[in-house]
Amino acid sequence: MEYRIHLEQMEFRAFHGCYDLEQKVGNRFRVSLELTTELGAVAEQDDVQLAVNYLEVYQVVRQTMQRTQRTIERVAVNIIEAVKSRYPQVLKVSCTVTKIAPPLGGKVDGVSVTLEM
Repeated sequence: MEYRIHLEQMEFRAFHGCYDLEQKVGNRFRVSLELTTELGAVAEQDDVQLAVNYLEVYQVVRQTMQRTQRTIERVAVNIIEAVKSRYPQVLKVSCTVTKIAPPLGGKVDGVSVTLEM
């Protein structure tokens, strides 16, 4: 049986952006993840050691967000690769990265990309 884990709307301050100024002053970003993995014996044995650890996943995302990139597409790829590297039992990862209030010349709540692997 498969199950999905959702980490929703994690917020970070980071220095991603295509403009040099964005990489100097930074911006706020939100990351949401959906991980699909095999349930295995997690529920049957009620053993957290067998589960994907949400705290560790959050730490992987937090560390990955500290690596400055020009595009949020690259940020999402980095997050997916880091999660898959740490948890090879994860079958599928969907990652949405949102730049909050991007500098587009008008009022925009955010711009997002969603990648799945």
